[in-house]
Amino acid sequence: MTQAETTGHQAGIAAADQAGHAKSNLPILTLGAIGVVYGDIGTSPIYAFRQAMYVRPGAASSDIEVLGLLSLIVWALTLTVAVKYVFFVTRADNNGEGGTLSLMALARKTFTNPPVWITALGVLGAALFFGDAIITPAVSVLSAVEGIELVQPGMTRWVVPITLVLILGLFAVQRVGTAKVSIVFGPVTAIWFLTLGIAGISNIVQHPEILWAVNPLLGVEFLVTHFGIAFVVIGAIFLAVTGAEALYVDLGHFGRKPIVLAWFGLVFPCLLLNYFGQGAYVISHGVDNVASPFFEMVPEWGLLPFVILATMATIIASQAVITGTYSLAQQAIALNMLPRMVVHHTSATQSGQIYMPQINSMLMIGVLVLVAAFGSSSALSNAYGIAVSGVMIVTLLLLVVVMWRNWKWHPLAVVFFGVVYLCIDGGFFAANASKLFQGGWVPAAVALFVALIMWSWMAGRRRLSEKTRRDEVPLEFLVNNLAKKKPTTVPGTAIFLTSDIEGAPTALLHSLKHYKVLHEQNVILTVRTSASPRVPDDEKVTIDAYNELFFRVVVTFGYMETPNIPTALALARKLGWKFDIMSTSFFLSRRSLKLGKKSGPLRFWQDRLFIRLARNASDATEYFHIPTGRVVEIGTQVVI
Repeated sequence: MTQAETTGHQAGIAAADQAGHAKSNLPILTLGAIGVVYGDIGTSPIYAFRQAMYVRPGAASSDIEVLGLLSLIVWALTLTVAVKYVFFVTRADNNGEGGTLSLMALARKTFTNPPVWITALGVLGAALFFGDAIITPAVSVLSAVEGIELVQPGMTRWVVPITLVLILGLFAVQRVGTAKVSIVFGPVTAIWFLTLGIAGISNIVQHPEILWAVNPLLGVEFLVTHFGIAFVVIGAIFLAVTGAEALYVDLGHFGRKPIVLAWFGLVFPCLLLNYFGQGAYVISHGVDNVASPFFEMVPEWGLLPFVILATMATIIASQAVITGTYSLAQQAIALNMLPRMVVHHTSATQSGQIYMPQINSMLMIGVLVLVAAFGSSSALSNAYGIAVSGVMIVTLLLLVVVMWRNWKWHPLAVVFFGVVYLCIDGGFFAANASKLFQGGWVPAAVALFVALIMWSWMAGRRRLSEKTRRDEVPLEFLVNNLAKKKPTTVPGTAIFLTSDIEGAPTALLHSLKHYKVLHEQNVILTVRTSASPRVPDDEKVTIDAYNELFFRVVVTFGYMETPNIPTALALARKLGWKFDIMSTSFFLSRRSLKLGKKSGPLRFWQDRLFIRLARNASDATEYFHIPTGRVVEIGTQVVI
């Protein structure tokens, strides 16, 4: 089967499974999508319109200005979320999976030799998502807890401590897994959106003229007449679409149809109704008399339950970003963009339910520091937009490549689409970049740090591979020599893990040097990661026999799969390879990296960073789920 046929076969299986799955469980999947996919964007009404009104005193002092701000929010949601993401981006699935790295892998498939800039875009998008991940829980939970100031003004000094406690609890329960708590995500978020819609309608009926905000010319007029603060206003308006990137990240969990149905059937209408309701409330009470339209438009008797529901919704939104970060980190590790880290699977039935303690700890520390340092959601909102708008630009650039080379769009159509949305996304990014020194530097610094780690890791792995390849003996040469002059053999099977398919494993060379024996069966095992998210079982393992002593086994996992070697080797039994795990030894080479004397200014710090990352990477035995009692590690020193 050719590579194209294999790819088509995998895509057909994925599409058929997804179609059948979505058809039989469409209501459940749609409800789940409401909770997980739209949790983040569903909390934006808490602070988006408020920030748009108060970017500068007097910016929304008249009714026509309020209508102009609402018009900008309406069309930002329509063009960015409904058209770009729901209609176009969700169609660019990599065998059912979404996200920046999936889009990067999809774009790379269209090239025989993928250009470096596509990989660079994938690294940048992933790094920016990490920057977004520490901002979202902080600003979402803090903005909801601030609602208690309206219930009890004396509680103002307790807002930050309560937020810190909630965030600590949120990250503490991650080790339990989201399999059980996710059952309530959908219903709670559905109630949240219905409540948003009802609260908005009750104010719209009092001032139905607010519906004129659907006219896009009002938004354009506002920007023209307020040209001096246009960038600041656009940056505030952008808060209404933050969370749109989750549409694509969670595509593989629900499928496209449930996500589309959830958006147009509930989420989009309720968001619009709530924003219109806030505008109507501001017009009826006056801008100077309204501090937080989202909470103030709710009747006094319902304020406390509303604050509690808002807090629950923000926690759910934060949960979605946290689990999304786990998934992104797992993909990056599988694609050799990050060092190995511990991955715990928290569900026996859902492969996507994972917990990564190292990622969890880093996120928790970052979120706690942000809440304590900024102290309010208004201050934090300045730091919110750079990372998200950056992810949107990266997504657009990769999507244009897919449209051109994968979907075979006419070049003029690709250019038109790219230019239109580059103006929109570029405007959002420029507006948020203007807040760089007002807090926007935080996600930018996090993204730069993560990108530096990823790029240094990939560069270090490449240099290490080149170094070891120069020092290793060609595998075919060694196998032929051993066949001619067979050493002493002992019963059992020896499996030597190596990433180099042509060179002899270092563990094999050192085993021969020190023990001077071979096992009856010797397997050269290479684990590869496919550009597809999952690889069918019947295509996961290939076996080739060099001679009666040596076999070559290549195991291929999808980048969304857990690399479990014993499970994959069990599939090899179907191919005729008989072995007993209890008489099998796994030989691993543990490299001790040393810094070379000759290095330039760039290599000086990059090599040191790579060595530090390699030392802190998770053990291969645990990562590949190899039985610890069957592992023999042979240490070697490598100078880079």
